[in-house]
Formats: sequence, C-alpha cells, structure tokens
Amino acid sequence: MKILVLSDTHIPRVAADLPEKIYEAIAGVDMILHAGDFVEKELLDKLAVLKGIKAVYGNMDGPNLKGRLNDKEVVEVEGFRIGLIHGYGAPRDLPDTVGREFADVDAIVFGHSHSPMNEVRGGILLFNPGSPTDKIFAKTNSYGILEVSDKGILGRIIGL
Repeated sequence: MKILVLSDTHIPRVAADLPEKIYEAIAGVDMILHAGDFVEKELLDKLAVLKGIKAVYGNMDGPNLKGRLNDKEVVEVEGFRIGLIHGYGAPRDLPDTVGREFADVDAIVFGHSHSPMNEVRGGILLFNPGSPTDKIFAKTNSYGILEVSDKGILGRIIGL
C-alpha cells in the first residue's frame, strides 16, 4: 500500500493551494495521511473527495476542524499500526514528545516543526513529511510517501 503524507499545509494562510505535483502524486496512492495544520476545512474536504484520508488537527486549526478531527489517531494498515499526531512543544524535542504519545505502534507520523524526518528509533519509524507550502524551519518544501508491505514500512521524503 502506498500512502501520501502531508502536514502543515497552512492553506489559505501561506498558500492558496497545494503544489500541483502533490495532486499528481495523489493519483498514484491508496490513501492520504495528514498530520494537522490544515488551517481551514476546505483542504480536508477537497482531499477527501480525491482519496481516502485519515487526519488529525494541529495547533493552527480552528474549531471547525477540531470538531471533526481528533488530536491523535492510530491507523491500521496491512497489519501495521501507524500513530498519527500533529505534535507540540519545542521542535528539537518533537521526536521524543510524539514518541511518548503512542504505545505499540510501528511508525509515528507527525508534523509541527515543518522539518522533514525519516528515521527509525527504537524500532519505530518517526516520519515527518515537512511542509509543502511553508519553509519557516526547513530549507525546502516537502511531502512524504510511506510504502507498507509485508516487509514493513518504508518512508521517503519528496522535495518540492
């Protein structure tokens, strides 16, 4: 299974829409994970029409999203458990912070820092796709792809 991973899209505050390259990539995936900070619900609605989506809210999301989404989820895919959370606190502590939020998961997808991460720690894949629209804490915009098979979960960061 191939999953497109987004976070910190900040639409329409930072950009009017996602880069076209992301919409092209959506056509080739099985589902979308979004780790929060949509900002407005319109992007969530637009993505849900294109593909199945699992999402959580982030610190920049308003009541219209917080009323629809949880702050964290565990998504089961092909026998693997993926924790999904936006994250909070200092960016340097973020991997440890989100790691404390889940037990018995194979991967944790998070955002908040806008800085991509694709690293296994303690047998758990920590995956932050970065932001496709905002480079405040990163050198480039990015999104992610997770490929789930019987061999495990493999993450890739895609620069824009």
